[in-house]
Amino acid sequence: MTDTVPEHISVMLNESVDMLVTNVDGLYVDGTFGRGGHTRLVLDRLKQGRLLGFDKDPVAIDFGKALQEEDERFSIVQDSFANMTDHIVTFFGGDKVDGVMMDLGVSSPQLDDAERGFSFMNDGPLDMRMNPNKGESAAQWIAHAPEKDIADVMYQFGEERFSRRIAKAICEYRAHTPIVSTLQLAKIVAEANPAWEKGKNPATRAFQGIRIFINNELGDLEVGLEAASEALKVGGRLVVISFHSLEDRIVKRFMKLKSKGPELPRHLPIQNAHLDIKFKTIGKAIKPSKTEVSDNVRSRSAVLRVLERVSD
Repeated sequence: MTDTVPEHISVMLNESVDMLVTNVDGLYVDGTFGRGGHTRLVLDRLKQGRLLGFDKDPVAIDFGKALQEEDERFSIVQDSFANMTDHIVTFFGGDKVDGVMMDLGVSSPQLDDAERGFSFMNDGPLDMRMNPNKGESAAQWIAHAPEKDIADVMYQFGEERFSRRIAKAICEYRAHTPIVSTLQLAKIVAEANPAWEKGKNPATRAFQGIRIFINNELGDLEVGLEAASEALKVGGRLVVISFHSLEDRIVKRFMKLKSKGPELPRHLPIQNAHLDIKFKTIGKAIKPSKTEVSDNVRSRSAVLRVLERVSD
């Protein structure tokens, strides 16, 4: 709908929108607008339906506002999808929605723009915030965080097994020189990492962990999943694309709990009817085709899962 969108390939575009749009006159939420790839296809599928988009990134919001000017069925909000409940009340009058889409992770424009501080391949200020105007940057946090906290963040959110070694190296370095750039941090991490994974930059896990922590990505995800499920009308769907195991574990566990109920001892005389199950999962997890992975290597770890509300 606009010619100014930068190069960005939406992952599993058709598969996700096919799963999402079941009512062409319905109400929908795109929790992660990005550059609007999924949004535009949803709008193409809708007739009288409306779509509300969310993003933290001010650059994404600019693209969203341009689309909002072009298509009155679409509105954009600069906020986390974790806060969608209040915005749904504002924009849709509190009506339940027909679908919620979440395409998690960092978008290609964010990764490729060195100034945003997400990349360990191109030098730039060590920021990593989805919204650079809010909260503490990665550089600010690293400057004062205790060594144990830095190690815990890299281990818990980046699954970096050498997190304690790397955290020690970071603290030793910052004692004499501020760590303010991405390549500066990447070099410290690489030199402290004794066993590089084949085919993977040694800073990958450390950067992932710090980024997730700085943006509260997993906390927002847990709150957002619950908010999305509560916003759905009967027949409405929650469609989520995750890109790493930590995200997918949360999504998979959440959808299993919603569709099957909590794990109970086998000897308890409780049937599904007693659990008041209101959701079901749709099909199995979907992964990108070989062709898509070949065309867009960043899609290789993506997993798409779908949850549908079946009763009030």
